[in-house]
Formats: sequence, structure tokens, C-alpha cells
Amino acid sequence: MLAVPRADLAPNTFAFETTPLVKPTGFREYDARWMFGQEINLLGVQALGLGLGTYIQELGHKKIVVGHDFRSYSLSIKQALTLGLVSAGCEVLDIGLAVSPMAYFAQFALDAPCVAMVTASHNENGWTGVKMGAQRPLTFGPEEMGRLKDIVLKGEFAQRDGGRMVQVADFAERYIAEVSEGLNLTRPLKVIAACGNGTAGAFAPEALRRMGVAEVVEMDCELDWTFPKYNPNPEDQVMLHAMAKTVRELGADLALGFDGDGDRCGVVDDEGEEIFADKIGLMLARDLSALHKNATFVVDVKSTGLYATDEVLKANGATTVYWKTGHSYIKRKTAELKALAGFEKSGHFFFNDPIGRGYDDGLVAAAAILAMLDRNPGRKLSDLKKALPVAYTSLTMSPHCADEEKYAVVDEVVAEYTALRDAGGKILGRAITDLITVNGVRVALEDGSWVLVRASSNKPELVVVVESARSEDDMRALFREEVKPRLAKRPQVGRYNQEI
Repeated sequence: MLAVPRADLAPNTFAFETTPLVKPTGFREYDARWMFGQEINLLGVQALGLGLGTYIQELGHKKIVVGHDFRSYSLSIKQALTLGLVSAGCEVLDIGLAVSPMAYFAQFALDAPCVAMVTASHNENGWTGVKMGAQRPLTFGPEEMGRLKDIVLKGEFAQRDGGRMVQVADFAERYIAEVSEGLNLTRPLKVIAACGNGTAGAFAPEALRRMGVAEVVEMDCELDWTFPKYNPNPEDQVMLHAMAKTVRELGADLALGFDGDGDRCGVVDDEGEEIFADKIGLMLARDLSALHKNATFVVDVKSTGLYATDEVLKANGATTVYWKTGHSYIKRKTAELKALAGFEKSGHFFFNDPIGRGYDDGLVAAAAILAMLDRNPGRKLSDLKKALPVAYTSLTMSPHCADEEKYAVVDEVVAEYTALRDAGGKILGRAITDLITVNGVRVALEDGSWVLVRASSNKPELVVVVESARSEDDMRALFREEVKPRLAKRPQVGRYNQEI
């Protein structure tokens, strides 16, 4: 039996090679994320697998799908995780190199209730993690992660005989056939497939071709786990700017960008303009609500306020619910409300029947966007964007804040904004009309503008987004004159990953 994991081991020592290292901070709200070698070692990953196997057997399950993304260490991590799962008596179905939605699809295709996908998603090299679920199409939330954390850190493992591992051959073909089925474009489109040298590069171009895209231009689709140009993150302006440049140079109809594990999709239109996923979601909601009257949509608190005021959605009887940011939260709320779709500003799209199976899949999102264009002959993506009401939304900005401190900092900020509202205070001359506090605090102002501060669910960071109903300059002022100075008063808050 493995020893109880420790959090204080140093690499290149006897203890590191003989004892599981698992830092408690890696158990996040709905994913598990660690710096490999610094916060978890291979024995720690094995302990995670044994703990996960113990937990899913508590839930009455035994069969679990595993896959891994394309990083230099992901295969060895998956093997260590599998060793732990097998020792817990689980039947492990290994689909090999995969994007996360391929593993989610495998739960349905292979009739397996559980999944453990080894991926650090869009995080920088050095990070690793596991996305887990035991109730398709949902992934773990705080309650499940809390129980798993207890089992692993306390060493409450239940080792069982009868475990085994089965390698599933050629599963990628089944996945590509699934995501491309039912779409055969009637208008010729030239589409940039941008993958940032991440895992999606092995699957996205072929899937887009099978959807009927006339010309697929591969951009950084060669797998390279050093990520030589930029991190595969379609919410990051470096990747978005590279996509925009390629669209303008080649005269493409649009660019579709996929993150490191293929569950997110970023978009650049035919004019080389980046469209954040919440605005793409609004365009999709307008299009789909005309086909599915009285539909419900779920959006995260980082998303534009236009959903609440859009006249097209109102005319189609659509309802929009704002909810907590995070793929697990939006996925659960979309399922709970039987919503047609859920959208996150980060690029996670969730489609229920008849469009998808409820989980986030960058290629299913790409298919939905292409189908929308096919239903609007003669209109470019830029035309659909220009038809939206105007709102000026910032990039997602993330100042560093330690995992042990970030939630307390956010609690302080929530209290400050609550006191400011109760005292009748104003932000840049505007009264506060509402506070949404399901996930940090979203401060709504009387003209429809808003600011958001929340804790990142999977990194030692805060998350900041602002939106102005007035102008781009006002959007920058909301950040530079309101949110940034407020956070700067706190020494726990460090440098931003990007700023406006």
C-alpha cells in the first residue's frame, strides 16, 4: 500500500523517490492542477489514481476512461494514474493521446460512467492535472473534489483485486466521425485552424475538412510540446493576434483557435477582428433561438451583459441565466436547466441535444459556428458581429495571487463593493445597480457597464474583466481608474498576465 502523501518533499532526494508528493493546493474547485515535480511526483499521481479509484467505487462505479494530452510528461503521468486506478480494482479504458472532449465522448461510446483526462489544458509547460467525472456528461465539482482530496491526503485508500487496463485502438477516428456528423457545408469557406502546437492539432484539421470546409489552412498544427510560438490558449491576445494576422494575410473567412486540450474554441472574423467567446455565444444564441423558440441559455459572469438586454433573444422568447465561471459549473447548470446551450467567455461552449451531448468540445463549437454561417448565406461573420448591440468588453486579465490567499482577497473586495453600494457610492460617476456574487463579485452600473473580480479556479490568480456600454476609452478607465487601484492596495496581488 502506498504511504500517506506528503507536501514537503524536495526533488533529487531519497524521500522524493519513495514517498508520494501531493500538495493540497492542487485540488481545486473542479479540476486538479499541479506543477509537476514541484507540487506532485509520479508516486503522488499514483496515489491520486488510487484515491480516485477508491472514490468511484464508493459511488458504485468501476469502469473509467483515461487519456492524455501532448506534453513531454503527460504519458508517464497517465501511466502512474492508471497504476493507481488498477490497484483500486478499476477497469481502465485507455484511449491514448486525446483532447479532453474525446475522453468525454468515450464515456458514451464505450459505456463508461467515469473519466480521468490527464491535461493541464492551456496552462504553461510544467503544469499537469486531471479532469475527472463520474456522471456523464458532468465533471467533478467542489463536493466531489473535496471528497477526493480527503481520500488522497489522508491515505484512505481501498486497494482491490480485479483491476485491469484495456487499450482502445483507433478511437480518434470514432471521435472525428462524431463531431463532423450531420454537417456538410453548402458555401465554400476558407478556415484557419490554429492549434498553438497543442494536442488539437492532431485532430482539428481533419474534422473541419469532414465538416465540408472547402479549404482548411493549418496554423501551428504540428505537435510540439515546447509550444515554440505561444501557449495554446485562444483567450490569450498573443494567440488571437497571430490568428488575426493570418486571416488578413490569406483572406480567410475566419480563424478557429483551439486550446491545449481541445475543449475551447476562439474565433477571429473575416476582417481579422478577434471576437470573444461571449459575443460568439450571443451570435449563436440569436441564431439558435430562432430555430428553438423559448430556449434557455446559461452564460458565465465574465460574459457580456448584452444577453440580458438583446431584443432578438427577447423576440424569440429566449431566457438567459448568468452563473459561476468554470467549465464544471456551466456544464452542470446547463444540464440542470435543460438549457439548449451554455457559453463561457473563456471559449467553453456546451450544447445539449440536438446539437451536442452536454460537455464542452471546441470542435462541436466550431461546427455550430460553421452551421450558423451556412444558415446565413451572403453574410460574413463580421456582418453577424456588427449586427450585435455595441458593448466594449476587455480581455480577461489575471494578476498573480497565491492559492492560499486569493479567496480571502476576493472576499475583501466583495465586502468593499457591498459597502460602497449600501452607502450610495458611485464608480466613475455611476451608481451601482446590482451585485452578482455567485462567483466573486460582478458590479453592475446604471448605464449597463460592469466590472468583475473573482478568484481563478485553477491557477494562483485573480480574474478581472470590465465592460463599458459607452466606449473603449471608458472600458480602459474602468480598469485603470477603478479595479486596478483597488486591487493594488493589497500586497497579495501581483503582476497581471496581460492588461488593457
